[in-house]
Formats: sequence, structure tokens, C-alpha cells
Amino acid sequence: MPAIAQSPNLPILQEINSGLPNICGSEAEINAAANSNEPVFLPTTNLRLENIQAGFACALHMHQPTIPAGANGELISNLQNMFEHPNQGDNHNAGVFAWCYSRMGEFIPQLIAEGCNPRIMLDYSGNLLWGLRQMGRDDIFDNLKRITCDPQYQPHVEWLGTMWSHAVIPSTPIPDIKLQIQAWQHHFAAIFGIDALKRVKGFSPPEMHFPNHPDTLYEYIKALKECGYRWLMVQEHSVENPDGSGLSQDQKYIPNRLVARNCHGETISITALIKTQGSDTKLVGQMQPYYEAKGRNKQQIGNITIPSLVTQIADGENGGVMMNEFPSAFVKAWHENREQGGGKSGVVGLNGTEYLEIIEAAGVNPEDYPVCQGINQHKIWHLVDPDNATPEKVESAIAQLKQTDHNFHMDGASWTNDLSWVKGYENVLEPMNLLSAAFHKKYDPLVQQDAAVTKQFEYQQALLYNLLLQTSCFRYWGQGTWTDYARELYNRGAALMK
Repeated sequence: MPAIAQSPNLPILQEINSGLPNICGSEAEINAAANSNEPVFLPTTNLRLENIQAGFACALHMHQPTIPAGANGELISNLQNMFEHPNQGDNHNAGVFAWCYSRMGEFIPQLIAEGCNPRIMLDYSGNLLWGLRQMGRDDIFDNLKRITCDPQYQPHVEWLGTMWSHAVIPSTPIPDIKLQIQAWQHHFAAIFGIDALKRVKGFSPPEMHFPNHPDTLYEYIKALKECGYRWLMVQEHSVENPDGSGLSQDQKYIPNRLVARNCHGETISITALIKTQGSDTKLVGQMQPYYEAKGRNKQQIGNITIPSLVTQIADGENGGVMMNEFPSAFVKAWHENREQGGGKSGVVGLNGTEYLEIIEAAGVNPEDYPVCQGINQHKIWHLVDPDNATPEKVESAIAQLKQTDHNFHMDGASWTNDLSWVKGYENVLEPMNLLSAAFHKKYDPLVQQDAAVTKQFEYQQALLYNLLLQTSCFRYWGQGTWTDYARELYNRGAALMK
């Protein structure tokens, strides 16, 4: 396996020798870096608040699952499997997919050289990063490192954190939410360095899937904050105002304060940037956020006037639009933007953290952002007095609502609301929960006694299978081959827990 470029202050663990991805073992170092409070974009941004009418922020989500489909059942990337079986399904797209993972490393320098002021946010799953490393695709990493670490390009590119193995949060066992988040941070830092990790302040949940159960949402936000994240991208229809109404049109284009209350009545909050409705890759593929921003005006938060921000994310490689139409649309939008104020006035491209830092440096207080909460939560708190909440009262209210309200559910919400991540997938979810419980039963007491246990090969291997089984693809792509993969991962993981 090719050696990973090593950050001077982050041990590489046994990755080079063991073939395992760097997903644990440096918790203290990672936590210290991730919780850095230094401004990320403010010292380098070439944008000024007074010159901006509206902004647009585009994110690209990239993922390939890890599957037990190598020559002897080895763990490999689905992308590698596509290359090895080009005549099956849409596997002929493997080469285009690989280019999609790399091409921002070409587009951003090209646009800057042409006098444009581009911005892009990137969300790559840990599965994908590991798979590219297994395949020896240093060409892709070199392109990504260029725009991530080179001071000339870094101010234009923002990486978003995510769950390492593309686990959808509502059905991820609560104790594993933080392990997934930390695993991604370990992996990213091992590739791009500690300084690059310090700049990762926004979080992009797989499938935009948002937990609305009070305890899961509370623990999710708690884990995000403990891991140093300042903001979260949220799908507009997965949240509501405290009175249960949907977000107003203007509210979708400014930061919100997402508040979670658990079954004990405790509250926690984080800043949310709202992804407007729609999962169609055409929205980003045709640069719709840029054209929509042209119709948005400034808004007021407290005593400060700020630009509206149109925020959108799409798969970066999936579908004909992203594979074929996006490159020319991306370049065209930035060229047009250059001709209207040099990309620095009027309607401008912004990244999420850059936007928040600019408006908060001008005096905006995050406590003044409009408040939102998980969808359906107002129904619970209508039945349960938040000041006297108990787990029993909340669960009783949830059970009552499920009986009487056909619109009520606690399955969360995502950009695929026509598809359940829970119903019909008990044959994946039950083993997933069993493996997680076995992992924590075996290792939690050991880690509590000695934090260095997370550096051990046995722990790293057990954690890997626990996280891999939670990959959403084993449900998203239906029963059959993919649920068989899940069963195989469970069997291997369970053998390690004995």
C-alpha cells in the first residue's frame, strides 16, 4: 500500500503496515486540533461585508462504500470493484467517477488564474478516501492536497466533516456517532495534516439525514460540538420553528440556531446553514444557487445587515448532469461572476465558515439567529412539559403520537424522504446494533482504564468493522448483494468481539 503523506505532529499508527485506515489512536491530538478557535477564513478572505448583496455556497458530496468483494473477500472500494468489472451495470462510469473526485484540483487553480474568485465546499467520506488510497490513486490526492494546503488556493476551498463510513445518523447507535465523527477527523488529518483539520468547522451529514428523536439529536449536536464543529448543514424540511411551523422563505437564507432538547429537558444548540429543498443534482450541476442568489437581498439580524446565502449540496459524481454538464456550468458561472464586480461585490461565492466568520466579525451574535428544532418535536413538547421532562414521559408521548398521528415519526428526515432507512431493513439494523453493543461491551471498559488501547491493532480492526457495517449503502441499494455484504461484515466483526 502506498505510504500516506504524514503530518509531522500526527502519528500514522499502523496504517502502512497493517493495511487498516487511520481512524483512531490519536484522540487527544485530534481533539486539540479540531477544537482550535482560531479564525479560519477571516485572515485571508478577499471579500468585504459591505460589498456583498447575496452569496451562494455550493458543496459536493463524494462517497464510495467499502465492500468485502476483493479477490479473496478483502475489503476494497466499490470504485475498485467497478474498475475490475466494467461490464456490469453502470460500472463503465468508474473512470469518470475517479476524475470527479480529482477535478476540483484542476478547476480551482484554473479559475483563479483566469481572474475568478471561486468557492467550493467538499465532503468526502472516509470510505472513499481509504478506497482511493488502497487503489494507489496518488494523482487524486495530489490534486486535492494542492487546493487544500497551498495558501494560494486554500482560501477558496472548504472541507466539511462527515461520518467516516457514510452512516445515516438517526439509525446509528448513539455511542458510535462520536466515533464516526472522530474517525473521519483522524483520517483527514493523516492525509492533509493537522493544520488542514483545524480549518474543518462545518459538518455535512450523509444523505442530509437528520435525527429528530430528542435524545439522538441532543447527542449528535453534543458530539459535533465536542469535536470542534461550529455549524451543521441541514435540509430545510427536516427542521421546524418552535411552534411547529415551517421555516419562512427568508429564514432559509440566513443562519439558524438549531436547538435540541433531550428527554431530561437539557438543551444544546449549534449554528445551522439551511440547504434548500431538492436533492436533484441539477441544482448544483447547473449552478442554480448562483442564479437564485441574484434574486436574494440583504436581511437584518439584530442591528446588523447581512447578505442572504443560498446553500446547496449534491453528489459530486453521480448522474449524467454531474459527470458531464457540471464542469462547463461551473466554469461559466464563475466567468460570469467575474464580469460583475470581479466576484467580490454584489452576488459572490462564499463558503459556509467564511460567511459566518464575516458576519460575526461585523457584530452578529449567534444567539440572535432564528431558532429551529427537529421536525415533529413541537408535538412532543406540547404533550410533555419541558421543565419536567423524563425519559418515560417522552417515550409515552412518542408512543401516543405514533398511534394517533399518521404524519408523526421518529425516523429522522433526509433528502430521500420517499425512502425509509429503517423499514424493511431489520436484517441489517439488528446485526448493526448487536455488533455495536458487543464492541462497546468489550472495549469501553478497556479504553476507560487505558486510553492507549485505541492505538492497538485489535481495537482498530474491531472499530473498523463496527463503523463499516453502519454504511448507508447496505440499505439504500436494496436487498440482495448489498445486504449480503452487510451480513459478511457483521460475521467478521462479531468474530473479533469474542
